[in-house]
Amino acid sequence: MFGIFSKISNKIDDLKQVVSKTTQSLVDNVVDTVSSEEEFSEFVLEDMEDMLISADLGVDYTSELVDKLRNQTKIKPSEVKKYLKSEFTKTLSEAGSNVLNYVDGELNIYFICGVNGAGKTTLIGKLAHKFKNNGKRVLIAAADTFRAAAEEQLDIWSKRAGADIVRHDKADPASVVYEAIQKANAEKYDVVLVDTAGRLQNKFNLMEELSKIKGVINKLAPDNLRECMLVLDANTGQNGLQQAKVFKDSVDLTSVALTKLDGSAKGAIILAIAKEFSLPIKLIGVGEKMTDLQEFNSDDFINALFE
Repeated sequence: MFGIFSKISNKIDDLKQVVSKTTQSLVDNVVDTVSSEEEFSEFVLEDMEDMLISADLGVDYTSELVDKLRNQTKIKPSEVKKYLKSEFTKTLSEAGSNVLNYVDGELNIYFICGVNGAGKTTLIGKLAHKFKNNGKRVLIAAADTFRAAAEEQLDIWSKRAGADIVRHDKADPASVVYEAIQKANAEKYDVVLVDTAGRLQNKFNLMEELSKIKGVINKLAPDNLRECMLVLDANTGQNGLQQAKVFKDSVDLTSVALTKLDGSAKGAIILAIAKEFSLPIKLIGVGEKMTDLQEFNSDDFINALFE
């Protein structure tokens, strides 16, 4: 990370608290049930499979983990915790870097997408606040133009964060982004945060709209798009995989932000997304305060789950 996130001395302890319910469902339940067994019998493996699926790890990923144990003799049930830690670490590592892309001295554009209710607007407000606190000029493009409540909420967040905003109710979303990028280039902004609609029930029209916005960015600033980030609510569990598939197929996602992780027992979605789509998690929301948006660190997450 380039510095917009302050270092927290006790963040591992804080993260342990945030993921405590996920630790219980994903790790502790499996370890408590399996580790005292003498061997990985079919009965034990089926129990383990059921627990991992219930923890929202995903059917395919769970099957892969269990099949590895089924087809080997070296790993004992007493080593299941070590085995899971190793596999989860590998999965997050292979998904790519958790560092939010940013180039100092250039315009940095962040295309933020996700279904309504996932927390896009709040995340954009908090991210704007982070950038502003580090001396960056921030412009928000309010491209969810047909949902008045979203635009009003974004207006409030922009004022709280000290960011500027381009907003035109009922306007063509792509035209709002066009104006924002033109303004950002002319007035030397450091960051443009693009908010978008999330009407997944009208999937075709939404994806067409997002594709058009992406086309505007590629035309005006092809070298300045740093992230195409999907925002997911941690509590959606496996529905998050379906959302990721829809958006990845349409807008070529680069990363994921997970909101409302605090108190969720479904944090295994982090691993499921990384495994199925090779998408790194870059930001996590861990509370309501302006400062409760944090960078995601794979090592810290694994340590919080297993220590």
